[in-house]
Amino acid sequence: MKRLAIILLGLVFMAQSVDAQTLKAVKSRGVLLCGSNGTLAGFGLPDANGKWTGLDVDFCRAVAAAIFNDADKVKFVPLSAKDRFTALQAGEVDLLARDTTWTISRDSTLGLNFVGVDYYDGQGFMVRKTLKLNSALELQGASICLQQGTTTELNASDYFRAHNMRFKPVTFATANEAVKAYDAGRCDAYTTDASSLYSERLRLANPDDHMLLPEIISKEPLGPAVRQGDDQWFDVVKWTLFAMIDAEELGITSKNIDDMKASTNPDVRRLVGTEGNYGEQLGLTKDWAASIVKLVGNYGEVFERNVGLGSPLKIDRGLNRLWNKGGIQYAPPIR
Repeated sequence: MKRLAIILLGLVFMAQSVDAQTLKAVKSRGVLLCGSNGTLAGFGLPDANGKWTGLDVDFCRAVAAAIFNDADKVKFVPLSAKDRFTALQAGEVDLLARDTTWTISRDSTLGLNFVGVDYYDGQGFMVRKTLKLNSALELQGASICLQQGTTTELNASDYFRAHNMRFKPVTFATANEAVKAYDAGRCDAYTTDASSLYSERLRLANPDDHMLLPEIISKEPLGPAVRQGDDQWFDVVKWTLFAMIDAEELGITSKNIDDMKASTNPDVRRLVGTEGNYGEQLGLTKDWAASIVKLVGNYGEVFERNVGLGSPLKIDRGLNRLWNKGGIQYAPPIR
């Protein structure tokens, strides 16, 4: 029995050692490796000077802020839809934040853990206004440009089959190729997540000549993912997202964060680190969440500047409003 106990303790120690590897490696390296899009305005795109911006980009910056109290300690690795999962599995990046849909097959067979949903999306269709279409149900027999290796293909096939309609898929390896083909008139419509349609429309020769049809044909919960097998790292990344959402709900912003540290509200005090040891429980500092808000912003601030009505994409927040503001964004409490 004594020998068995020693073996079990050894296994527990080994499991804890494995579980703590990613955070330890990131701290030791001094920089977070984040896999992102690299071509999608509003979500992940470097400018002419190499500075990355976007909703997913800001999430990675928030994770860096939580770990280092420095949102700039991130190296962004551009990944295509095809290579994004293998890059994470192989350890080439610590975190994947690349407008990726959370599905059961990805969760169970690819060795990934999705940390939550940072954008509730759904697949739509973009067409030329000259076609004078009012509904996707009028796309019978249409040629439709779409990208391979995404959930887009299956969703489009399911939608047309469910409505006893036919379409001609025109597939491409990358979104960039699909958009260029659509803009060149090689197909009648382009389909992908609605958020991406808003982004890609900005790249067309004449953006105002194109419109999104009203139908949303799928659920596309987009969120960051990490490798399975490291619970501590999973918790750090997951609670970074939750802290951003909770901060918005509590009215804590990048502008008032310093004043909020003097709050007597217990929920606020726990988030900003003046009460409890919640940061230490994650392997971080007491003010980890305050650093996120101060250096990057709460969820609402990040949404608005990257994809919201104050951005070039001008997307209505819709389902991504907080649960108490008519949306479904909701985070567990810090307590």
